[in-house]
Amino acid sequence: MTMLEDHSTAAPWPTAYPKGYAVVDVETTGLARDDRIISAAVYRLDHRGDVEDHWYTLVNPERDPGPVWIHGLTSDVLADAPLFPDIAAELSERLDGRVLVAHNAMFDWSMIAREYARAERTAPVRQRLCTIALSKELRLPLPNHKLESLAAHFGVVQQRAHHALDDARVLAEAFRPSLHAAARDGVRLPLLECRPLTEWSDSPPAPRAGYQPSYRGAGGASWRPSRKRPACPYPNPGRYEPGKLLRQGMRVAFSGDTSVDRELLEDRAVEAGLHIATSVSRLTSLLVTNDPDAATSKTVKAKAFGTPVVDEAAFTQLLRDVVAAEG
Repeated sequence: MTMLEDHSTAAPWPTAYPKGYAVVDVETTGLARDDRIISAAVYRLDHRGDVEDHWYTLVNPERDPGPVWIHGLTSDVLADAPLFPDIAAELSERLDGRVLVAHNAMFDWSMIAREYARAERTAPVRQRLCTIALSKELRLPLPNHKLESLAAHFGVVQQRAHHALDDARVLAEAFRPSLHAAARDGVRLPLLECRPLTEWSDSPPAPRAGYQPSYRGAGGASWRPSRKRPACPYPNPGRYEPGKLLRQGMRVAFSGDTSVDRELLEDRAVEAGLHIATSVSRLTSLLVTNDPDAATSKTVKAKAFGTPVVDEAAFTQLLRDVVAAEG
């Protein structure tokens, strides 16, 4: 019997667990705030993680498709695809009342929420579950947090990486045994609140280094979330030591342009258990900047205090394995 065929339900199913899940994958034109979804897939699962149905669509992004060498979707392929407003209702039907499950769920949720904001609608999602966070809760012996590693652990064979439908299938098949392991061991599911984008701004975001500005609709409309971050629940363990891992509770500040949207980077850091600092002080554990020689107040203070500095790429790598706070 393979791990995927384990139907053991010796213990009662936790009543606090969700009643259904929507395993989601989206392919996009890039990672920034103004990038677009070009394909989306949803596997609907019942409360035990069994597949109910699946759905897939291409989406015309109304701009260049971005890294075709990754997702394989050219402008010609997407030219006759529906626009996001045309598929929003059907996507809503498949998300409504379910927990959104994705690998690096903050990214998929952010892209979906922004597409709904452009369409002047609200995504019917209240909670999300990141399978990276779940694998950490389960203490799975994975070499890294890539989807292919999670799939290999559960014996799931990937057929078309970076194809939304196949990625969603792989994740659904790996999520089910993860869910059963969590239920068996009494593990709390790492559910996070999804806050829809509720404000609309007619001014475009400031340009950022490292990517080409994307398509905008008439008037250059943009959007932003309205929210206040909760306080970090972990004490500050001190400064980051170069060459070592980040630890939950570390205070991280950002300075200058980033290729990935700043709010997305901050959200990833918060989900990993880090504290977002709005300024640099003697208590700051780390400064993230792509231009350490820029004379910004944060970089100047970082040099004065001897605060460690890393660039965006290095920080993204560090986020993959953040050490739990000492209990």
